[in-house]
Amino acid sequence: MSARTRRLRVSHAFHSPLMEPMLAEFEQIVSGLAFSEPTIPVVSNVTGRPAEPGLLTDPGYWVRHVREAVRFADGVAACQAGVFVEIGPDTTLTALAQQSVQDGAFVATARKDRDEVRALIEALGRLHAHSVGVDWRAILTPRAQVDLPTYAFQRERFWIPVRGGVGEMSAAGLGAVDHPLLSAVTEVAGGGSVVFSGRLSPAVQPWLADHAVNGTVLVPGTGLLELVLRAGGEVGWPLVRELTLQAPLVLPVEGGVQVQVVVGAEEESGGRAVSIHSRPENDATAPWTGHAEGLLGAEPLPVAGFELVQWPPVDAVAVEVG
Repeated sequence: MSARTRRLRVSHAFHSPLMEPMLAEFEQIVSGLAFSEPTIPVVSNVTGRPAEPGLLTDPGYWVRHVREAVRFADGVAACQAGVFVEIGPDTTLTALAQQSVQDGAFVATARKDRDEVRALIEALGRLHAHSVGVDWRAILTPRAQVDLPTYAFQRERFWIPVRGGVGEMSAAGLGAVDHPLLSAVTEVAGGGSVVFSGRLSPAVQPWLADHAVNGTVLVPGTGLLELVLRAGGEVGWPLVRELTLQAPLVLPVEGGVQVQVVVGAEEESGGRAVSIHSRPENDATAPWTGHAEGLLGAEPLPVAGFELVQWPPVDAVAVEVG
């Protein structure tokens, strides 16, 4: 186990034996102050628990506070709160609190690399999203407040638009597939193969642009697996026994690519071969590029007849890789 450390830029070590030379004078000064009980609950960094009556009004407590360790983790755990708000110059305590409490919302009101007003407004927005009451009228000017539409957002839709309807497939002699990446299906006459086709474009499926490598948009391997799973499920072979990726499926900045998922006929081995190909949509003479090949199954493979506790298994025979 390793722990990251960083040297602090301070004049002396707080909450350590180095504070002992000043404790007597500090106690004398603190004893001359007047204390009152807090009006809101306070969790003590000295005890790591909610402060009991009389604790914070005792001058000796503040002397202990200077010298003893800060029990921050215990204090955060003792809060039993759903929302933690850090009021300070950065997010240092927020990051530390997240290590102590797994369940909860953590909001920082300031960040060193952001405009102060913007950071504070964003923090209030997060608090509002976590059901914390915020008096927006005290923060925003009346001119900045806009009433929401009274019914169904004035019939405005905020769904991602779907281009191209599945109803058009029947006119072309194809079957329709209700899937974000595949739209049509046809069975090859006399061969037993089934071809699924679709069109991929960042303009139609904008979430595809989230997976980019060095500025190039690529369909992730999980996307290719999704195509195979859906095609197999449509023909009643929902299990992917094998899938080998051959070449990346690159999407253009403008336009899109045609995609085909071909499911072959049932083989003697009890599986159906499957493959994924694509070509640019604006070039009908371009060759199809293969991106993945695999094998579909209708039922799970039988469980191995030996335990994997020992590897290699007993009586195993080594086979040359070549």
